Amino acid sequence: MEIMSASRSVWQAMMNGLRQRCPDCGKGHVFGKYIKVNHTCDACGLELHHQRADDAPPYFTMLIVLHFVLSGMLTVEQVYSPATWIQLTIWLPVSLVSALWLLPRIKGALIGIQWARQMHGFGGDFT
Repeated sequence: MEIMSASRSVWQAMMNGLRQRCPDCGKGHVFGKYIKVNHTCDACGLELHHQRADDAPPYFTMLIVLHFVLSGMLTVEQVYSPATWIQLTIWLPVSLVSALWLLPRIKGALIGIQWARQMHGFGGDFT
């Protein structure tokens, strides 16, 4: 059983990640580009390269976006019964924009959770 050296708030780290900020200080940027994680925090120097978000952010993004888009699509279909091209004109851009907006926020939140739970080297133990 691993003993955590310092108490870290999972909620606060996740909220910092949703804001795309450092899970520790909440000031530095997690990403240098769209979803490319910085090697270290530019404010406090926390090493961020330990993160292992991998396939989880796209999975959670698709799960969330598709639930809202399919619910909206079915509701519009039941209420208005528009032509297929109208449905596509509405929902394809909504899907694209919402997925692109949500992906870095979810990835930041997952990095925050990893930091708070001292996973993947964030706790000093690299095993």
